[in-house]
Amino acid sequence: MPYFEVHGIDVSHYQARVNWDTIASQKIDFAFVKATEGENHADSLFADNWSDIKRVGLKRGAYHFFRPRSSVLKQAQNFIKNVKMEEGDLPPVLDVEVADGASDELVIKRVRTWVEIIEAHYKIKPIIYTNLKFFNRYIDGNFREYPIWIARYNTNQPYLGNEQEWDFWQYGNRGELKGIDGFVDFNVFKGSLLELESLCLSNEPTYSAR
Repeated sequence: MPYFEVHGIDVSHYQARVNWDTIASQKIDFAFVKATEGENHADSLFADNWSDIKRVGLKRGAYHFFRPRSSVLKQAQNFIKNVKMEEGDLPPVLDVEVADGASDELVIKRVRTWVEIIEAHYKIKPIIYTNLKFFNRYIDGNFREYPIWIARYNTNQPYLGNEQEWDFWQYGNRGELKGIDGFVDFNVFKGSLLELESLCLSNEPTYSAR
């Protein structure tokens, strides 16, 4: 496990029912949970996970799995319809890791549109989640103002280049925790607990990723 102060997980219906009370008793500070995908899909366990994560006192964040060839407006509306955020929640996340055959220009344009719609609605800059290969092709140089959550399954932390910094790092996808049957993704936040708090939805956000 990499040495960082702040650790978290991310889950979806693939983890089935999570015992969040047991998760909260371990060294876990935050959890991202899948909310939606594409134009109309909602994760079957999102609502339960969303309320339980808050109940046990962990920082919570919700993510949308992006389909670049589908309507951006309908995808944004799908997320907004399903995710009611409150003060103290982590920013919304756009999970973009497939092009679905769309051109580079279209992927970049539609990612930009989604994050702008979501930022306007929730009044906070979304986090962009992706892997290194996808980051280098589509995100690098185009979204420097947004927090980055990067997937790289390695003991060495990712290097993004061009003086860009990552904010969250998904460093493993075969983690094991009491309270979850099977594997779960492990993540770290680059800053302190106080910086994680200030990244969250607030009337006066103070943490800057840049």
